[in-house]
Amino acid sequence: MELKFQVKAIIDKPIPEVFAGIYDPDKLSQYFTTGGASAPLNEGTTVTWDFADFPGAFPVVVKKMVRNSLIVIEWDSNEKGRKNLVEFKFGDLKNGRTEVSVSETGWRENQKSLDASYLNCQGWMHMLCSLKAYLEYGINLRKDFFK
Repeated sequence: MELKFQVKAIIDKPIPEVFAGIYDPDKLSQYFTTGGASAPLNEGTTVTWDFADFPGAFPVVVKKMVRNSLIVIEWDSNEKGRKNLVEFKFGDLKNGRTEVSVSETGWRENQKSLDASYLNCQGWMHMLCSLKAYLEYGINLRKDFFK
């Protein structure tokens, strides 16, 4: 059995705006990477994501980027030397609405990895909720959420 998950949200903004909310480091830092994001998520680059409420910056390798459609990143798994793939997919729901999904794969089949996958699933759903609040209402849900 492969350990994987997918979370989704509908955001009342058009795809280009939702895509930019994840792709653009200045926007991403307003609601998710509260310690900063080093660069846009351009294919073939390695950027760092820093979270003010967690220690250290995380390297993120951008494996694929199709503007307004798909971003695929690779980052460290819970096990040293292993990597996980994260896919952000963007779908047009008409009337200026966008469905965005986040999926993550790459864990081993063991309890430690299962526990880590639950935490990441929680984290990505929180990210989507924060993205929705930021884009639709200008609110930063993450501020002081984990401190």
